[in-house]
Amino acid sequence: MSLAQLHYTSASAGEDGVGARFTAVGGGIPTPVLTEAEQLLGYEPPAGAPYHPTSAELRSFPEMFSFSALSDGSHLLSRTVALGGSGAGHFHAHAVHLPAGTRLPADALPITAWRSPSWASTTPDGGTPDRISALPASAAFGQEALNDFAVSRSPWLATVFADLRRVSERPSSAQIVLVERQSADVARWIALAGAVLPPEDAQRLTFTTYTRRPAHSPHQVIGVLPDDAHELTDPGFRVHACAGRPPEGPVDDAWAETVARIWRGRAPELFRAAAELPGEPFAAGPLAFTALHAGIALGPNGRAAAADWAAERPYALDEQQAHRLTTALTAPADDRTAAESESVARLLAALEGRVPATATAPLAALLVTEAVRRSDAVLALPPRSSFAEPAAVKELAEELAPDLLAELTSETTVGETIGRQVQLLRIARLLDMDLTDHLPSVARHMARTLLAAPAPAPDSGPALLDLLDEQFDVRTALLGELDQLALIAPSATEELLTRVALPFTGAQALPHLRMCAESPRAKEQGSDRVMALHTVLRAAGFSPFAEPLVLRTAIGLIWGDATPTAGEARLLLGESGSDSHRTAGTWSHLVGAALSAPSDDAEAAELAHDLLRCFPQEIDTRARGALRLLEFARDVRSGESPPGWPDRAKALRARAEPVEPTVLEHAYGTLAQSLLAPERPEAELYAFVHSDDPDLIAAYGRAARHDAVLARLRAEPAYVADCFTVWTSHPHAGRAWSETRAALLEEVLRPVVRVLSGSEIAAVEKAAERTGSSRTAEAFRTWRRRPGTLGRRLGSRLAARVRRS
Repeated sequence: MSLAQLHYTSASAGEDGVGARFTAVGGGIPTPVLTEAEQLLGYEPPAGAPYHPTSAELRSFPEMFSFSALSDGSHLLSRTVALGGSGAGHFHAHAVHLPAGTRLPADALPITAWRSPSWASTTPDGGTPDRISALPASAAFGQEALNDFAVSRSPWLATVFADLRRVSERPSSAQIVLVERQSADVARWIALAGAVLPPEDAQRLTFTTYTRRPAHSPHQVIGVLPDDAHELTDPGFRVHACAGRPPEGPVDDAWAETVARIWRGRAPELFRAAAELPGEPFAAGPLAFTALHAGIALGPNGRAAAADWAAERPYALDEQQAHRLTTALTAPADDRTAAESESVARLLAALEGRVPATATAPLAALLVTEAVRRSDAVLALPPRSSFAEPAAVKELAEELAPDLLAELTSETTVGETIGRQVQLLRIARLLDMDLTDHLPSVARHMARTLLAAPAPAPDSGPALLDLLDEQFDVRTALLGELDQLALIAPSATEELLTRVALPFTGAQALPHLRMCAESPRAKEQGSDRVMALHTVLRAAGFSPFAEPLVLRTAIGLIWGDATPTAGEARLLLGESGSDSHRTAGTWSHLVGAALSAPSDDAEAAELAHDLLRCFPQEIDTRARGALRLLEFARDVRSGESPPGWPDRAKALRARAEPVEPTVLEHAYGTLAQSLLAPERPEAELYAFVHSDDPDLIAAYGRAARHDAVLARLRAEPAYVADCFTVWTSHPHAGRAWSETRAALLEEVLRPVVRVLSGSEIAAVEKAAERTGSSRTAEAFRTWRRRPGTLGRRLGSRLAARVRRS
């Protein structure tokens, strides 16, 4: 095969002419090729080059060696060098044209022609140069020289080769810019790539070792000097400053990492050996397998790739290869990852039964060790047959026992999952570890993990159930521990049982677990929570009288964080008795029901009376005071309270502080309602009016505005007269009473009186005379006609009448 040549220079020989031109063109080169070539062959000297360079300075100028793809599918291999003369911009380019589908003689890679003796720096005589049949390589790329260069560029090897892979797989991806101080070093990078890339990709890789204008270069790999790289910020460039600071962080590319390690190991012959193994281009597996087999240490990605490759074709490994591979994979390393362990597990499964146990035992031991010491290594455990001898299993168990037991029994492990604990227990069974003495702690840890987890991983539930079927002792201990925890956290246990159907149908009693399992169905049957409680208690199999603690669990399941109503609490107390609630500690729920009941719930006062009688020792002083306030309201309502209502109400309140607002409203409201009744004790009314208690008097004001009072005022003239008499009396009893009575007269009584008929008004006046005097009736007439006028003498006389009564 022969190739056409062309020469392109900035000036003809012996001339100082201006402008570049073709000075010699071989036959058969199409004109469009020449047009494109002109854009590729020009040369700009480096920044700061002298105007009249010396010979020594010319030799230091970078050499532009390029392999360029043309639009017609052909390629141009060229070398451009600077020339002397007046001005620093003189150059000479010598190129060969490779038509589409052709390569260099002997399929040599384009980079091998770097500094070939066939390149010329002057135009040959005659306008049509002969065709060239060979571009013999120079000695620039000797193997040791390339090895030395690769080692010198160790920090950049993986990142550059990762980008080379991307460029080869997707030619339209970002261009690679290599920043080197010497163009020869860029050529060495291309030579490294040629030794590594698949042959087709290496032949197609376009490059230039030097340009001043990388943004205009069409090549896949572009060499620039440091002075020309500072503006390359476009995301279309992958810039590697090999003349600057090394890159930081790992490269997530197993193929590139492995390539880098092989070059650092000075073993490029492994690239050819790996190419003979089955696998896709750029597959890391064949390369990693070859490297491990040759004794080159790899990182976790490389080791995983080798294991995966071997796992896909275990039939291709003989016993010796299997031993060498397992030895390399199990060599000490502190950088193993969960992904690598998964690859090793796949390899072990593929080799099982194909090679002797002496080859698989190291893999099995590694997997078990990683599973114990790495919490993220959740793997399918190897079968017992993977281990060569029982002695090896015993030795491994002794080595791993401290770590395994520490994690299984830890009370402080953060982020623990039940899947992890299941795996550790299976490892313990695999290695014949005796956990009898540690089983209570193990079960306690597992139970708390189950209750603390918001939701288990999708496969952890079945894995747990399988474990409980496999290990009966663990099942018994775990269910017993969960039953005890259900007493403390019934709602969490109920939620757990909706996710994982634990098998507690055996001989164990497990009353609390059974209640937790029954609770959802019981609550779905209706809104009657007491009936749901009965259903749950039946599931326990124990009566609260025989086992009071089931009462605590049942209440926790049915009410959760809510509080029973006062009516529900009275039923609970009446059905189960005070002794059961006292033992179960649920009496506090009943107290809470009374103290949090709405102010208009009459059951709360009855419940308070029962609680004070049933739990005299358990209720603290403050709660007892609040309950006594409710009991006081009950006694006032029933007429059983002794005299001195206002004073007693204030004294009870003082013992109940800080008192619940609803309790205070209930007690004061009941007292106020009793004082609004016509049959009230007048002495209590007088004491109330002169108590000057703002809260008590405010409660009276609220009670007077209730619908029942307003309806009675509209229906009973005598009640209107009674309220008028009271609300116009005691003008000097205190500010609170004065403001309240004035407001009631104007805001409550006047609107009622305004709509009364003439006969009803007359009835009110007669009632006022009957209950008070003629002056009371006259005061009513005056008040009705003239808002805001009340005689002080009338108020004083009415007050005296109240005192005498």
